[in-house]
Amino acid sequence: MSKLPKIIWSKIDEAPALATYSLLPIVNAFTQAAGVEVVERDISLAGRVLASQGLATDELSKLGEVVLEADGNIIKLPNISASVGQLIDCITELQGQGYDIPNYPENPENADEEATQAKYAGCLGSAVNPVLREGNSDRRAAKAVKRFAQKNPHRLKAFPENPKSYVAHMEGKGDFYANEKSVVCDKNQKVTIALNGNTLTTIDAVASEILDGTFMSIAALNTFYAKTIADAKTNDVLWSLHLKATMMKISDPIMFGYGFTAFFKDVFAKHQDTLDSLNVNPNMGMSDLEKKIEGHAKEAEIKADFLAALESDSPALAMVDSDKGTTNFNASNDVIIDASMPVVVREGGKQWDRNGDALECVAVIPDSTYGMFHAEMVADCVANGQYDVTTMGTMQNIGLMAQKAEEYGSHPTTFELEEAGTVTVTSEDGTVLMSHECEAGDIWRMSRTKDIPIKDWVRLTVERTRIEGIPAVFWLDENRAHDAEVKKKVDVYLKDHDTSGLDIQFMNVTNATRFTNARIRKGENTIAVTGNVLRDHLTDMYPILELGTSAKMLSIVPLLAGGGLYETGAGGSAPKHVDQFLAEGHLRWDSLGEILALAESLRFIGNKHDDADLKALTEALDAANNAYLDNSKEPGRKVGQPDNKASHFFVAQYWAEALSKGSSPKLAEKFVPVAKALKDNEDKIIEELLAVEGKAQDIGGYFHPNDELASKAMRPSATLNAIIDAI
Repeated sequence: MSKLPKIIWSKIDEAPALATYSLLPIVNAFTQAAGVEVVERDISLAGRVLASQGLATDELSKLGEVVLEADGNIIKLPNISASVGQLIDCITELQGQGYDIPNYPENPENADEEATQAKYAGCLGSAVNPVLREGNSDRRAAKAVKRFAQKNPHRLKAFPENPKSYVAHMEGKGDFYANEKSVVCDKNQKVTIALNGNTLTTIDAVASEILDGTFMSIAALNTFYAKTIADAKTNDVLWSLHLKATMMKISDPIMFGYGFTAFFKDVFAKHQDTLDSLNVNPNMGMSDLEKKIEGHAKEAEIKADFLAALESDSPALAMVDSDKGTTNFNASNDVIIDASMPVVVREGGKQWDRNGDALECVAVIPDSTYGMFHAEMVADCVANGQYDVTTMGTMQNIGLMAQKAEEYGSHPTTFELEEAGTVTVTSEDGTVLMSHECEAGDIWRMSRTKDIPIKDWVRLTVERTRIEGIPAVFWLDENRAHDAEVKKKVDVYLKDHDTSGLDIQFMNVTNATRFTNARIRKGENTIAVTGNVLRDHLTDMYPILELGTSAKMLSIVPLLAGGGLYETGAGGSAPKHVDQFLAEGHLRWDSLGEILALAESLRFIGNKHDDADLKALTEALDAANNAYLDNSKEPGRKVGQPDNKASHFFVAQYWAEALSKGSSPKLAEKFVPVAKALKDNEDKIIEELLAVEGKAQDIGGYFHPNDELASKAMRPSATLNAIIDAI
């Protein structure tokens, strides 16, 4: 047994999971030499599906206990936040592998099917993050990564002259922002949410936590959609809808469905009876509709009508994949706003039409609580032109997310109202804390933000502001009910800290975006202090513009109990990477995010336990990361170029070389021959790795790969394997 705490490495999904088969054996060979064991725990979608049916250990629940331990240490890779469609595909794959599990009942017809749906419900959406994030977020670019990006700038396309691109979000009455009410709970108690006196759910509220209630008017949403479609036609721009049906797993699929039906209004009206008879749910998108109508007598007619609508005088519709004819409405989870909106900015305000041409667009974002951020990002570039990667400053983020703060849609307090009437939030003594008058079909939601996370958020902000010596801005809008209550608490908790000499300000979303962008354009750095939802958007937008990807950000979560959670960036492009790997044996996923997270994880243990060998191991990994960047060893994008597997080899080579010259005599002695073997055999190893390029790979499954097949595919160099396995 190791005398030092273990590091838990999450087994997850898609490209990062494939990369783990190559990277983790290298990691363990090096860390075990310093007394640290890295163990894998399966929280993949497939693992969670099997656990929900009692066929696998519920590793996610176990990790929920680890994050409450003083020495808890988890490296969390990007996981699938599953839509219903992805869940069904995963279940089908597992059934094909011989697992006796039931189908997912989309429309339960009896108690057994309701129970099955309830078991699977825990696998949908952002199921992992709320369990593991028992701390607030500290996200920033490592200095070496930022320096590399400036020296090797990726391309940001210029906005055209007299640009027409813009963001449309709801304004005035009707959306979540306008309807929000907020209260602070005065004691621990049960709080009931009801519609017309009929209980929707009851929660165990905690003293001093902030409870918010709000709703989206479906009538106002439909009016908004109709206006943006008409405006897009008038302005001759693409129409594109940007939502987040993965995290906002209740509200956003519904808004997606209304957008789908609004754009194809006449087609749905013409075929409504047929579509209803086939249980077509617009919230599931075109891909599900096509499955439901397959073989029906009107299949060809319905498809022809949808195509005719695209070819008519309607505005052009943005495409997910022009080559495959996949529109923005293929599935609700195809377009994830925090990944798709940075592309709009990066591409000069453009997206792609049916012909594969990049055209200016109106980006449609109903929810103004974060739509205002994206509107200002596009407006800034329209007014001032594209950013200069070689000189632009950086945005760091301190995000409030501990204990499920602001987890809209990731908890059971979001409802599609079945009837018109009054939604009430009532304390256990019968006091009505807030109420809303709603119509049938409106989306009502609650978010909760506990007091302890806010205290820690303020502490972390003061700490990072003093370390960095740059301005920090709390993105809090006093005209928004939730933000006003949060600001009251922040004002109090700031007095607990020495803020002398620190520049800490408060601004609404629009002004904070303008302030941050003006500084970035001057090469200056700023800390954005935001709630959980804006954290998600900012920490994809700015890194994609600054670094070319959000996967290279340091994403550190100092856990409230004293441990650490180290997240490794976004996996939005991971499905395309897997497709390429299966077809060509080439994985272009860059594991730098995982390697940076590992360095921070090791540093945490070394500092906490004052272990000289571990500090030497960490210093050597820092040196390896710098060498990896300085020598441009990131994976190539095209088949035949060194890929992810080769990048892991170079990390191992640089790490061993640094250890052989490092501060630990024990580790230096051990790694001198390793460094020599890796250097002497470099040409042979690269040749063996490149030998599999261009060859299709069978790993036994997309959601649930066969470990033996996947390991064989990702470790094709016998020479490298022998050196690593002998350490």
